[in-house]
Amino acid sequence: MVKKISDLYSEARKAFMTQEDAQTAGLLARSLLCHITGKTNEQILTDRDLYAKEEHCEAMQTAVNRVLSGEPLAYVLGQWEFYGLPLQITKDVLIPRDDTCAVTELAIHQALFLGAAPRIMDLCTGSGCIGIAIASRVKDAKVTCCDISREAIALAKKNVAANKLSSRVSCVQADALSEPAAFLGKFDMIVSNPPYITTKEMAELPKSVKDYEPHLALHGGADGLDFYRSIAKNYAVALKPGAYLCFEFGMGQGDAVCSILEENGYTILERSRDYNKRERAVIARYDRKD
Repeated sequence: MVKKISDLYSEARKAFMTQEDAQTAGLLARSLLCHITGKTNEQILTDRDLYAKEEHCEAMQTAVNRVLSGEPLAYVLGQWEFYGLPLQITKDVLIPRDDTCAVTELAIHQALFLGAAPRIMDLCTGSGCIGIAIASRVKDAKVTCCDISREAIALAKKNVAANKLSSRVSCVQADALSEPAAFLGKFDMIVSNPPYITTKEMAELPKSVKDYEPHLALHGGADGLDFYRSIAKNYAVALKPGAYLCFEFGMGQGDAVCSILEENGYTILERSRDYNKRERAVIARYDRKD
């Protein structure tokens, strides 16, 4: 059956309204239609009465079915935006969320006062979203994105290149649960959004997270704090004297994370909240004296 572009939008919106409110259904339909046709929102409106290509009709139906089955939109699109930057996204990495802007902003604000060409590590980088955002705002920063997942590192490299930051951002495989390799050197700041979901919470995650996002990037151990303990202790050797460690953490974990930092010789400087007013991030200074 021959369909107009407006038909593709209307059918998708109607399908999504079985699960979403009208506004959300419209946004989902429009996002998919723009992605599949390669048109902007304005072009969709202008070309609404044009006939759609058969391959676009088929691709639209497939994409709608994937979203209705519970698959996150970012994975269906294969791309997402974080801190105003375009990123490729696959099921090998978590979908960047607005919550993570809290730790990103803490890191950026401190990095602007670190002196010339600061070295910054984004540990448990995933898509590279935090490290890339920092490099985009701190114009002389040298950023190293680290992750244990080879697939994540490969994707982060693509995102670094796509955002034209390859001259200042490198991507290296590293394990946050072990001591860092000596070749990594010393950093002025380490930023990390590590896995922090508890074992109990893993079983209670929404289907869209539990069935699609990588458990490697979610599970933080029985109490969700394994990575904080390891990074605070093991990665101290990768910090220059007076350098900074900046963490994102889960809801209600702030006091425990700060205690871990203090037990390992860090001084808490600031705790901040995300856009939903939930405490989400902390920055601390490592007061080791060489």
